[in-house]
Amino acid sequence: MSSFDPHALECLAAIVEEGGFERAAVRLSVTQSAVSQRLRTLEAQVGTVLIVRSRPLRATTAGRLLLKHAMQLRLLRADLEHDLLDLAPGQSSVHEHERMAIAVNADSIATWALPALTDLVVGGLPLEIITDDQDFTHEWLREGQVLGCVTALKQPLRGCKVLPLGAMHYVAVANPSFARQHCPQGLTQHNFRAVPFIAFNRKDDLQARFVRRVLGLKRVALNQRFVPSSEGQVRAVLAGWGASVVPELHVRNLLAGGQLQNLAPERTLPVELFWHCWNLDSVLLDGLTRALVDAAAAALVSGQPEPAPSGAIAARRSLAD
Repeated sequence: MSSFDPHALECLAAIVEEGGFERAAVRLSVTQSAVSQRLRTLEAQVGTVLIVRSRPLRATTAGRLLLKHAMQLRLLRADLEHDLLDLAPGQSSVHEHERMAIAVNADSIATWALPALTDLVVGGLPLEIITDDQDFTHEWLREGQVLGCVTALKQPLRGCKVLPLGAMHYVAVANPSFARQHCPQGLTQHNFRAVPFIAFNRKDDLQARFVRRVLGLKRVALNQRFVPSSEGQVRAVLAGWGASVVPELHVRNLLAGGQLQNLAPERTLPVELFWHCWNLDSVLLDGLTRALVDAAAAALVSGQPEPAPSGAIAARRSLAD
């Protein structure tokens, strides 16, 4: 098999990560024509197109394979830097553009994930966190753009390993004055259509999943407003924009202090989370995995949720999705 120029591979990665040739050139401190030439050389070596020149740019199937290879080489270089640093402290030469990218859902970033990564980042890990809905972070790993992801999907990708992190429990909340005006008896089949729900984005189906389970409905159509930030969703609810289904971990103190009201007391929607990463022998990747798994064990509910029993007792148990 032919070996590939690491500069050309890093150029391919820069084009995909930055979303264009011009920004890739700025990041790599070369001219835009040099970026184009490196890509053409790589495409000629592979014998196929690697980048579709569309808006936005996207990698072809072959491009995604080489992108994953570039990321793995980046991880190997970072591991080497780590080992050399043990021999010669202060001599690290890790480049900012060779970041270690992971994909994490926004709710985990807002609650338990950042504290888990602090020691690694302060210690010099050139980390990039990409955020997406927990059902879609998996795609970043599939596309070869990250070395690991926190996701709600359990099935591992080829060449990857998966570890359970625990369950994040979601609750429906509103500010007390909004609740008194729009749903004084909590969420019911008679009022949920009139309640605006604050969702993360159009891919976020947690609001509908929660309402379906709470009210025993097969399908629901919600009046939704979109705020693409976990913290922003909570601020919008506090401001009276509507209700929202958010992690209990995120609003625990607000519920205890009375700033928010639970619209379905003792009802939660548990969402199981998993850490997927490449199955490689890497000190840095092992450290990253260990930090996330340990932090999740302390913050999330471990194990699969109990199936809800039938009858009146079911109303007092968590709702397994």
